[in-house]
Amino acid sequence: MKKVSIIGSGFVGSTTAFTIAMNGLAEEIVIIDINKDKAYGDALDISHGVPLMSPVEVYSGEFSDVKDSDIIIITAGANQKPGETRLDLVKKNVSIFKDMIPKLVKYNKDAIYLIVTNPVDILTYVTLKISGLPKNKVIGSGTVLDSSRYKYLLSKHYGIDPRNIHGYIIGEHGDSEIAAWSLTNIAGTSIDYFCNICNHPCNGQFKEQILNDVRNSAYTIINKKGATYYAVAVAVKRIVECIARDEKSILTVSSYLENKYGLKDVALSVPTIVGKNGVEEVLELPLTEQEKNKLLDSANIMKDIISKLEL
Repeated sequence: MKKVSIIGSGFVGSTTAFTIAMNGLAEEIVIIDINKDKAYGDALDISHGVPLMSPVEVYSGEFSDVKDSDIIIITAGANQKPGETRLDLVKKNVSIFKDMIPKLVKYNKDAIYLIVTNPVDILTYVTLKISGLPKNKVIGSGTVLDSSRYKYLLSKHYGIDPRNIHGYIIGEHGDSEIAAWSLTNIAGTSIDYFCNICNHPCNGQFKEQILNDVRNSAYTIINKKGATYYAVAVAVKRIVECIARDEKSILTVSSYLENKYGLKDVALSVPTIVGKNGVEEVLELPLTEQEKNKLLDSANIMKDIISKLEL
C-alpha cells in the first residue's frame, strides 16, 4: 500500500501512525490535526525511527494532502466531558464530521474511509450519508477490539492461546454489544462442548461476566491511565492490513447493513469479509433467536440516536 492518511493526532491517531509504520504497511503516512505542532511532532518522532524499520515517509500535512491516499483513517473528534450525556457527545462529533468529511471527500473520493472516532457506529453511518461514498468504502473499526478482548478473556479462563479461540462480539461498539456465544469455538468445537470435556464452568453467569468484562474494559483502563490507545491502534492496524494485503479476512467491522439479520439502514458490527475493496461481503451467520433479538435491540438504540440528529 502506498499511502495512508490519519486525521487526528491524539493518543489513538499517533499510536495508529506508529503501529502502521512499525508493521511496514504503507510507504507514506501523513498525519493531519488541527493542532499542527502536535501532528508535526508526532510525525518527526516516528520518522526518527525509520532507519531502524521498513522504509516509510511520515509527515504532517493539511486536508489537501489526503490526495492519492489509499486509506483515510479518522480518529479526530471531541471527548466526553464530565456531566455530558452520550447524546451531547454524539451531536458534537456529528458537527465536527459534517464540517470535516466534505473537505476530505473534496480531495479524495477513491480512498477507503476507516472511522475510529466514537461513537463509531453512529459516525460510520453519518460519514456514509454525508460523503455519498460507496457503502463498501466506509468502514468503522466497530467491535474488532471488543472481539479481541473477548478472546483474550476466554484465553485467560481456559489457559489457551487466544489465537486458537474464534468468536465475535457483534452489534454496537458500546453497552448494547452482544457476545455471539453460538458462533464461539475452540479447536472446532462449541464453547459448551469444550467446557464439558475440559471441566471448565460455562454457565449463564460465567458468560454474563465475560461480556460485562468486555464492555467495561475501556472504563477500567481509562480509570487507571486516562485513555485507551495501544490495543485500539493494533485493531486499526489489523483492518488496514486486511485491506493492504487483500486478505479477505473476517473481522467484525462496522458497516452499513441492508437486509442483513433483518436489519436495514443502520451501521453495526457483524462478521464481514475485508479486502482491498473495503467491505467485500457482510456475512449473515446463523445466530440464535436470542442473539438476533439482542442485535435488533442494539440496532434500534442506534436508530433512536440517529433520529435525533439533523443529517
